[in-house]
Amino acid sequence: MPIRSASLKLEFHPVTPKHWADFEKLFGERGACGGCWCMFQRITRAEFAQQKGEGNKRAMRKLVDSGEAPGILAYVEGEPIAWCSIGPRKNFSAIERSRILKRVDDKPVWSIACFFVDKKFRRQGVTVKLLEAAVDYARRQGAKIVEGYPVEPRMEKMPDVFAWTGFASAFKKAGFKEVLRRSETRLIMRYVVKK
Repeated sequence: MPIRSASLKLEFHPVTPKHWADFEKLFGERGACGGCWCMFQRITRAEFAQQKGEGNKRAMRKLVDSGEAPGILAYVEGEPIAWCSIGPRKNFSAIERSRILKRVDDKPVWSIACFFVDKKFRRQGVTVKLLEAAVDYARRQGAKIVEGYPVEPRMEKMPDVFAWTGFASAFKKAGFKEVLRRSETRLIMRYVVKK
């Protein structure tokens, strides 16, 4: 049953070892979507297929334990309800190899690679708030440009499973601007961080 609230009071925290249990709780037994554990954009397709499920979970845990915060969690009343993967673009090898999402220029950017929102909290603007929090987090880490790769669906309603990179409409609401489109439905959008 969806939880509807016009004014969700969200709190955000980077995923560190302290917040691993919350990340694990949000992702559940299936690792958010089919054993991904948000590793899909970080490794090769062969590696992903080989370590799907528990292997991806171990890889993400190793990343968190190394001191890298691979993203941020959104909380409502102390409960994790959403995730946004963010970090320097070089950390996402699948994005770096993508023909459609290849680099726009040589500027160093931070990438927003994916989202996962608990079903009860979808379609309530959580992604926009996550984007705003991700930009703020990246700014505090020294980022000058934050980049995202949302979809702009051709159909009015798109299955949630295909919305993991976010929708262009949410990025626009969070202040991102389209900078390039090599595909009808996939955009490269940027937010230039103010000092």
